Amino acid sequence: MTFTKTTEQSSKYQHLEKMSVQELLSNINQEDKTVPLAVENALPQIEILVTEIVAKMKLGGRLFYIGAGTSGRIGVLDASECPPTFGVPFDLVIGIIAGGDTAIRKAVENAEDDATQAWIDLKAFDVNKNDVVIGIAASGTTPYVIGGLQACNENNITTASISCNAGSPLSQTAKFPIEVIVGPEFVTGSSRMKAGTAQKLVLNMISTTTMIQLGKVKGNKMVDMQLSNSKLVDRGVKMIMGEIPVSYEQASELLKNHGSVRKAVNNYMGQ
Repeated sequence: MTFTKTTEQSSKYQHLEKMSVQELLSNINQEDKTVPLAVENALPQIEILVTEIVAKMKLGGRLFYIGAGTSGRIGVLDASECPPTFGVPFDLVIGIIAGGDTAIRKAVENAEDDATQAWIDLKAFDVNKNDVVIGIAASGTTPYVIGGLQACNENNITTASISCNAGSPLSQTAKFPIEVIVGPEFVTGSSRMKAGTAQKLVLNMISTTTMIQLGKVKGNKMVDMQLSNSKLVDRGVKMIMGEIPVSYEQASELLKNHGSVRKAVNNYMGQ
């Protein structure tokens, strides 16, 4: 079987340096419009994975993202947003990037080529058979990610992947592969563009749907969010007012006393 990196094929747009700003923006936008459709085609794969993650988390498992470069940064971003959004512990969804935290801000030379380091990084968190590890790599060929999933497979840990090339080595390694085929990038090989957008959209779906299934959202409200700034406190007060018949001042006092929208509403309803 021949494997082709479609993200690195030359795009239909040539001589970009000769385009005006308007032309560049318009053409990038046209390419970006194709990404949600590519994600839609992967929905059955995403559904199967989310169902598995929810089942594992109900057994006390955690969700890990491993990746390098842009893919690793996107995983770290999604993981870091789960605690403030859904009020979950910081170690329930964990993002690991090749090269460590330094690589979040700048490239770490050769980090993605080490096929053994991801397993070392995962073991630092005592990864186990109740956990799910998702490898993220646009090309589907990153040694760091593939090696990590191979080691997880050998230790009976559930593996999944998100890539943007069909039939990649990463997809062949993961038990639950997700392939979002976005095609050639506007700037050839620049997977921070359509591929990066696709990966973020998929991670949004995975983490949000999982948290809803675990009861971390009521109605469509983030009732367990962390009240880490005045904007979120104000949002929390208004959520309470939308759930129970109290004034802004009363809702504010309830939120202050109970520390979360859910607890404030439950306490009031239990009175």
